[in-house]
Amino acid sequence: MTGNRQTSWAFADAFSAEEDALRWARDRAREAGLRPVSPGTGAALRMLAATAAAKAVVEIGTGTGVSGIHLLHGMRPDGVLTTVDTEPERQQFARQAFRAAGFASNRARMIPGRALDVLPRLTDSGYDLVFCDADRTEYLDCLDESMRLLRPGGLVCFEGVFADGRTVGSGPQPAEVLRIRELARTVRESQDLVPALLPVGDGLLCAVRR
Repeated sequence: MTGNRQTSWAFADAFSAEEDALRWARDRAREAGLRPVSPGTGAALRMLAATAAAKAVVEIGTGTGVSGIHLLHGMRPDGVLTTVDTEPERQQFARQAFRAAGFASNRARMIPGRALDVLPRLTDSGYDLVFCDADRTEYLDCLDESMRLLRPGGLVCFEGVFADGRTVGSGPQPAEVLRIRELARTVRESQDLVPALLPVGDGLLCAVRR
């Protein structure tokens, strides 16, 4: 990649300014050793939620609330974010961040637990957008669940599909990267999805369910 392209990519990823609540949530994420979505990825999620006029969104991987704030900003004012995480203490940080960002407590439903245990309990065709930012080895299974959860015209998004450049790297790769490659092939080749791979953050793979 040329220096100009790298500079342009960095400029695009930092294009949208972030509020105090987001900066606070980012600080909590760093303290917890987490890697939240980049500002560019957050802006893309906000735009996609707004484009879909999303009222019901599922987030897999609450973290400390960075991506959730972006999603809530893009959703309809009466929309509800259902967010799932294996670590309830992180969800407490997210709760504080959502409140600091001005969202009422009933705008987010937080469910502690493993995604593949929680998702089967959610309503078929009841969601406008599903965002996945959790265990990459489970992304393909999350795709299957997302296809059931999404209404026609709904969006599914996967964070981190570049895997720090390893997805397109040569040589032996860990199981996580191999699963991401399989996910990308599956999404690209599906007749039921209209995909796009956005070069923001560590790669955001998005698709619309036909």
